[in-house]
Amino acid sequence: MRLARIGEPGRETPVVEIDGVLRDLSSVTADIDGTFLDTVLPGLDPRGLPAFDSAGARFGPPVAGPSKVIGIGLNYRSYAAGLGVDPPASPVVFLKAPSSVCGPTDAIEPLPGSTSTDFEVELALVIGHRLRGLVDRDTALAAVAGYTLANDVTDRDLAAGGGPWARGKCADTFCPLGPWLVTPDEVNDPGSVNLRLSVNGIGMQDGSTSDMVFDVPDILVHLSGLMTLEPGDVILTGTPVGTAVTRAEPRPYLRDGDLVEADGGVLGLHRSPVGAGGPR
Repeated sequence: MRLARIGEPGRETPVVEIDGVLRDLSSVTADIDGTFLDTVLPGLDPRGLPAFDSAGARFGPPVAGPSKVIGIGLNYRSYAAGLGVDPPASPVVFLKAPSSVCGPTDAIEPLPGSTSTDFEVELALVIGHRLRGLVDRDTALAAVAGYTLANDVTDRDLAAGGGPWARGKCADTFCPLGPWLVTPDEVNDPGSVNLRLSVNGIGMQDGSTSDMVFDVPDILVHLSGLMTLEPGDVILTGTPVGTAVTRAEPRPYLRDGDLVEADGGVLGLHRSPVGAGGPR
């Protein structure tokens, strides 16, 4: 199944795509949130639900109201090499604000005066069941409700300015997600997902999750030993090489008027304009 939230910001309709048909979930849940993922999704059979017409409609982020958005840094061998550093010995953990989440076609809005806004295409996962304490890999993986496509937008000057990375990662619109939340059976292997990103039609990133230093179970085992993971929480798993910060000067940081397009295969596509004025 592929889940989505379709409609204007704050008024999205929860839907599910199964067997190529989009169906309205409104009769079984008010939204795709942690409660739905934990209690309704495991037993959901949507085949009898009414069809939904999405023609021309906006796709919002595929999960509503995550309590946490957690990022993993330096998690691709190619990315670490591009920065000239060794891969980390353990997962590098940072937080993004839940208010940074937006839809896959909403505008990315750089902070006023920024000249170092960067892009990072990523596989993201969404938690379906509460996970707490050090667990084994199978238990960790069973807690995943689904996978989605993310862009971990980052203001590099702020992230590297002597404080925590979160300073450059928490602004509104700095976490486009979606369009789909894809159940694990549809993804098959989260360790072989191809991720691509272009800016104004020019390819920037082209990698695979097979290049990750720490795979999805590794990340979940580590995080569950640090904090409680709640249903609906979003985890970004790192980015391959090709971001602006890994390129030679003049680095292609984002500017107003740019168009960022990301491709996650079954996870769907992003088409994010850069600059103020998009819906949130």
